[in-house]
Amino acid sequence: MGPEDMVVPTPSLTLSFGFLLGSLHSLKHFSTCTSDSSQGQPHFFFLGYVDDQVFVHYESNSQEMQPRVPWVEEAKKENPQLWGNLSLLRTHETICLSFFQGFHTLQWMFGCELRGDGSKGEFLQYGYDGRTFITFDKETLTWVAHQPLAEIIKRKWDDIPGSNQKWKSYLEEECIQWLQNILSYGRMYLLPGSGEAQSSFFSTDSPVVTVSSRMEAKDGMETHVCQIHGFYPKAIDASWRRDGEVWKEETFHGSVALNADGTYHYWLSIRIYPKDRDRYRCHVEHNGLEIIHIYLFVYLISYSFIFCISGLSSFCILLGYYTKMSEYTNQYTKIKMLILTFQN
Repeated sequence: MGPEDMVVPTPSLTLSFGFLLGSLHSLKHFSTCTSDSSQGQPHFFFLGYVDDQVFVHYESNSQEMQPRVPWVEEAKKENPQLWGNLSLLRTHETICLSFFQGFHTLQWMFGCELRGDGSKGEFLQYGYDGRTFITFDKETLTWVAHQPLAEIIKRKWDDIPGSNQKWKSYLEEECIQWLQNILSYGRMYLLPGSGEAQSSFFSTDSPVVTVSSRMEAKDGMETHVCQIHGFYPKAIDASWRRDGEVWKEETFHGSVALNADGTYHYWLSIRIYPKDRDRYRCHVEHNGLEIIHIYLFVYLISYSFIFCISGLSSFCILLGYYTKMSEYTNQYTKIKMLILTFQN
């Protein structure tokens, strides 16, 4: 099976898109095939993503490739190839459904990315029944089996003359070209400042940062939680700094998670002794921080302030603070930053 046989690519439901944390733009293809549609779910569906926005969708119930954003229809008129392999998608659906006996799920995910530093990334993998099944290593031009059953498929695919080289070429060249073409279509048909543009992958939303703190009664240490809300794109650099250096001891963090409006949120926390609080800061860097003005709303707080620096890599530094404590109760401190971004 090679890139010339596929659809507008296809990926996986429970497989992770974790490699995209540092990407600027990405093209991802994701498909899932299941042998049981008793719950009304389609046997087979396919999603195409640009960044984290679905731009095309197909499922076996409708048997149609459906655009999810307005500019896709215009792009299809100029480049029919964007829709030209629908018949191949249906062929894959037929093969996939005939593969199963019993209840199973097969997933396929592949794509590429353009990172902010100019580098590129690619991935191709299959999942079976919710577990990674087989992945492609483009550096060694071989498939890597992650389950015993996958060893048979690995040997078969590795023995197909030229197939792995074609996959490498697709991921490194054709996929990147498709991504650039799709981005250009979006720029042509989405006007800056329109409602569509604001919800598209071309917008940039600055993060709003909230910091809270509490004192632990048992050991007297303080826990500070830095919460970052409403930012887009997904790539963000957030860390705790001690004396200007990245500090990981007694720190915890969540995953960058998607909000319902298409923006992201993230949190990180740290436990410190009160006497050391002035040495720590929450450090946040994001593409949405251009020329910024920050207003602080301070509640039950002392000695808190923020430095913001603009430049090629703009970032905002939230300095350490302390919470006033009552003898009998813990009180919570919150800092809210309102970031206003001005575009040239």
